[in-house]
Amino acid sequence: MAEWKKLPVGLENFQEIEKSGFYYVDKTKLIEQLFENWSKVNLFTRPRRFGKTLNMSMLKSFFEIGADRTLFDGLYISRNQKLCEEYMGKYPVIFLSLKGIDGLSFEAAKYRLTELIGVEAERFAFLADSEKLTENERSKYRAIIHLVNGKYSMDEDMLVSSLQTLSQLLCRHYGQKAIILIDEYDVPLDKAFQHGYYKEMVSLIRGLFGQALKTNDDLQFAVLTGCLRVSKESIFTGLNNFKVYAADDVRYDEEFGFTNEEVKKLLANYNLQEHFEKVKEWYDGYHFGDADIYCPWDVINYVDDLLSDPNVQPKSYWINSSGNDLVKRFIEQADITTKDEIEQLIAGNAVEKRIRSDLTYDEIDNSIDNIWSVLFTTGYLTRLGKADNGVYKLIIPNQEIREWFNQIVANNRASIDKINQGFLEGKAETIQRELTMFLGETIRVFDTKARNEEKEIFYHDILLGILKNYPGWVVKSNRESGDGFADILLKPKNPDAGIIVELKDVRSLHDLDQACERALEQIKDRRYDTELREDGRNDILAYGIAFCRKRCKVVVEKL
Repeated sequence: MAEWKKLPVGLENFQEIEKSGFYYVDKTKLIEQLFENWSKVNLFTRPRRFGKTLNMSMLKSFFEIGADRTLFDGLYISRNQKLCEEYMGKYPVIFLSLKGIDGLSFEAAKYRLTELIGVEAERFAFLADSEKLTENERSKYRAIIHLVNGKYSMDEDMLVSSLQTLSQLLCRHYGQKAIILIDEYDVPLDKAFQHGYYKEMVSLIRGLFGQALKTNDDLQFAVLTGCLRVSKESIFTGLNNFKVYAADDVRYDEEFGFTNEEVKKLLANYNLQEHFEKVKEWYDGYHFGDADIYCPWDVINYVDDLLSDPNVQPKSYWINSSGNDLVKRFIEQADITTKDEIEQLIAGNAVEKRIRSDLTYDEIDNSIDNIWSVLFTTGYLTRLGKADNGVYKLIIPNQEIREWFNQIVANNRASIDKINQGFLEGKAETIQRELTMFLGETIRVFDTKARNEEKEIFYHDILLGILKNYPGWVVKSNRESGDGFADILLKPKNPDAGIIVELKDVRSLHDLDQACERALEQIKDRRYDTELREDGRNDILAYGIAFCRKRCKVVVEKL
């Protein structure tokens, strides 16, 4: 009976779930909707862990030639007999999940993509000997799966054309156009952005998708999923008949995540109805289209825990399943106004913000205002009502996310307070320790790869943001004083006190100490203390701070 089915914790393979008797929340209506809202290329953007991969696996199981029809017995789509007869098990399907395409370098990530496509191509080993292909076509297939020293060896040109070529060969063999399913399409772009090879990866993905999805006469249709909607201009240039179904679209609004009724049914099946209000408080609150949606990852994990211990309390399953780096860095770099707005959200209030649904990763850091678009599209915020000319009322969806925001803001506030207090009290070691940890948590090495003359500006802006968050002083940046321009002057509330900060950037960690001494000498030689002394501030601390990537050195001297 359904109530005793195992829970599919961490399972994303539809066939495995159905064949092994796991509990399945029926999302097969998605198949019917794809034909009702027909588009050649469909992109669904939803937060991570909302069932995208499982839905893609379900589509593969339905459409692929040789499909096991019994997998769909009793599910919604089986009631549409005409559709099932016409489309079920009728297409060659290429299915790629790009969630594992990562690497510290472009070459490493490119090989992982090469390997992924090679492994998928190996599923169609019959193409190597297919009599329906010419020898030239068979050689193209063998080139895709060719190994050198046990590794796939496609060059970049072949890699770019591999999906188009594979779909072409499958179409020739079966006499039927191919379906292409690409799950988590934006993960390689996210990882490339973090590791500093974003432009190279954009170029590769643009070429791969362009040939497979735009200029491919052997494509029946394609479905892609991802978290962020990367702008059409950057990846899908010139792609016609292309539809994006984001979280605010009423179409497909119940097909990713669990609805209220689905959660009630799940709890009832395991005699856990009394926990409904707690589940709703912690894991509900998302608004996709016109639907009220729960995070499925949270619900499944909590119900599984309840079956072992009826008294177990809700946990932050979604938050703790990784993927928070980009969002966490954004929050920690936010200015005081943005942090005040985040605290308003934690208090249960809404903020009104304009959302950009088509950011490119290399635009994300251009403005702190982009934080709202990132928080919304990645599931940390949801909306109240409909957008008004692109402006949304944003709220924190549930208790799980609220507690995470609380922890991040509290930790961030404590670290910044220690840095600011350190400047007031002349505690160079405290500043150095806290600032180094702050750099480690909030910047990527890629952030520091600017031209030499820009690196100091980068660190200057970070420190300025930290210092401006403290209301206990007046902050002056690039202020003319004495015979030059001081990087930062601080005028504390104590009318006798003054602080001067001079920053340096160095290439090697070995140069940090010497750079700090140069900074202090520059403060004295150029008489940066002039303005402070003219203001009657004679109790002055001078700080020389040197940066090298994610490390820093702080030296203080009393003038």
